Amino acid sequence: MKKTHIIILAGIAILIVALLTYAVDFSTYDSIASARNKQGKFVHIIAKLDTKQPVDYDPINNPNFLSFTAVDSLGNSTKVVYHNSKPTDFEKSERI
Repeated sequence: MKKTHIIILAGIAILIVALLTYAVDFSTYDSIASARNKQGKFVHIIAKLDTKQPVDYDPINNPNFLSFTAVDSLGNSTKVVYHNSKPTDFEKSERI
């Protein structure tokens, strides 16, 4: 085999390993009900902010605590606690 063939095969092998490594991180979107069955795992949920419930955020006392209620497209709701600073225009977001 030529040296270029070996280099090309090694490059393809590295590319396959990289794709398989990142394929583990691909996930689908879940509803709140199905996410409750997957406790301890990371899931993605598309939801809206429930504007009828209060948003708890005090940037002076604890800037890394945000608590709110989210509602998914099926009407299920859950309380969410976000341990980071509040995103800009959070209340104006169509989906969270």
